[in-house]
Amino acid sequence: MWGSKKDRQEEGEQEPQDDHSSRRSYDRREPDERTSLLRQPRPPNSEGYLDPDDPAVSPYNLWSVRILRYFTVLFLAITFLWWVLLFVSIFISPPGMHSRGSGFFDFAYTCLTLGNLLVAIIFFAEPAKALRITTAIIAGFLLIDMIIILADSRIRLEEGWVGIASVVWAVVIAGWCVLTDRVVAWGKREEEERLTGRPETRRTLKEWLAILVATIFTVIFIIITILMTGTLGIRARDATLEKFGDRILVDGDKYAVHLACVGNSSQTEEQNESTIILEAGEQPLEYDLEHWAYSAYQNGTISRYCYWDRPGYAWSDNAPSPHSAGMSADALSEALAKQGEEGPWILVSAGTGSIVSRVFSSRHLKQVTGIMLVDPMHEDLLHRIGNPSRGFLLWGWGIISPLGIERLGGALFKGRNREDRVYGRNAYQSGKFIKAQLQENLVADSLSKNEVVSARNIQSANTPLVIVSSGIKCKTDDEWERKQKDLTTLTENLVSWDVVSKAPHQVWDTLEGRTVMEERLKKLVKAAAKVKTPTKIE
Repeated sequence: MWGSKKDRQEEGEQEPQDDHSSRRSYDRREPDERTSLLRQPRPPNSEGYLDPDDPAVSPYNLWSVRILRYFTVLFLAITFLWWVLLFVSIFISPPGMHSRGSGFFDFAYTCLTLGNLLVAIIFFAEPAKALRITTAIIAGFLLIDMIIILADSRIRLEEGWVGIASVVWAVVIAGWCVLTDRVVAWGKREEEERLTGRPETRRTLKEWLAILVATIFTVIFIIITILMTGTLGIRARDATLEKFGDRILVDGDKYAVHLACVGNSSQTEEQNESTIILEAGEQPLEYDLEHWAYSAYQNGTISRYCYWDRPGYAWSDNAPSPHSAGMSADALSEALAKQGEEGPWILVSAGTGSIVSRVFSSRHLKQVTGIMLVDPMHEDLLHRIGNPSRGFLLWGWGIISPLGIERLGGALFKGRNREDRVYGRNAYQSGKFIKAQLQENLVADSLSKNEVVSARNIQSANTPLVIVSSGIKCKTDDEWERKQKDLTTLTENLVSWDVVSKAPHQVWDTLEGRTVMEERLKKLVKAAAKVKTPTKIE
């Protein structure tokens, strides 16, 4: 039952042989931090301590260090998911994720947070005082950014909860990275004293290179945070610029657009004249058409005009993505309705803004009594705006816009003021403006084109139409000239079509262009007065 004595002896002899073989195999195995310390050979005169280069001498022996690493990896995963969500929201706004600002600042803070966490994880076992100092500086500037965002009501409104959460998270993670490096340094010293008898002050070449690379990264992060802090300061300064008119909430109060009117509405009604509605081209309207319109108002050519900023331009907030020309037209309709503006209206627009005006006109056939297009964009040429390479370039400029290199340089060395940055020559540097251009690019050859094509089929045939084209543009671009001619058939009531020979795309930039535009507007006002408009219901 139990086997023979010989069998038992053979088994008894075999067991110690197996045990001896396994022990030798264990001893030959490459030691690491999990290898039993009692089995490691001791150097001579070590008094029982391990060699400092022994893999068992590691801060990972401490549960506090291991748990810090686990949490750092967890924070990295959370931050990466947030980064992906913010990246997507630049192109398509998830429900509840829209902020009235560009969205590039919160994305920049999240990129910075990812960078800090990656440096902390990659160089986790190589703590250094230089890393703690540079990361602490980053945390300090991020804290200043957080205070600016929370203290300035306009910036706080633009950034919304998404931007606030992003900057707060960036501050917390920067502090966490400082704490982690400090704890790892403490754990490393503790384990070295316990296992080798003294803390190790020497570093290998590999360790010095790792510390150098990590420090270079954190110094770059410091430069980035300094630039972002300066840009936030400029934004806070620009937010104090007073505006004429009001910001009006539209689209379910998701964002606000700027609308202003000049002139007496009662006088306009008495003279049976229409109110002029101005629509900007590729630049904020205050920098483009508004000066010319005000001159026409002072000359008595028109008795009243209103102007607005499309989402992302000048004082208007950014709209949720995607945002098409028809959505801009709806935002203008809602803003006018909330301000009690009932028409009749004459639409005056330029460049890409003509697309919005045409859609607006088709949706307000009875209220629109005239249309004036200044070197307008044709729907068949929208592919130029919607070019993918242009979209990628705009996205790239938007990503680096929080650094504000051009804005800071212009303010410090070129004397650029708030007016230049909000609606003037430097408005194109704003993250809001870049986001608006990107939104136009993404849907120009799809949603916007479909909307304006439909608008052309709906447009009232008897609406008076004036077109003023750039002579320079027509001479240098045959396709542009052909499409300008095609736009003269938008209605059957063409008042005039002028090609101003020496005028650029911004026709009003030349004296001849301004003169022709004002003369043709005067003719359009007279023609519009003959168009029957519905009587207002009292």
